[in-house]
Amino acid sequence: MSSAKGGDEVLFEFHRVGAYMKVVAIDPKTGVEVSVAGPASGSLELLKRTAINKLRFVQTRDSRTPGGKGPAR
Repeated sequence: MSSAKGGDEVLFEFHRVGAYMKVVAIDPKTGVEVSVAGPASGSLELLKRTAINKLRFVQTRDSRTPGGKGPAR
């Protein structure tokens, strides 16, 4: 568990997959979830920051589209 900018809580899951580390970031208030992957030998803090940035990007993108869900994938 960690705090992002503005004091918002973000939950993290770390999964090692071979030589890579998959990081899942979840906003517990909205349930929005994103994942990023990087080298397992790299910095966990960098992966966490990358996941937070992606989470904020997705939330901003979704809030700007009509209906708040973003494009269908």
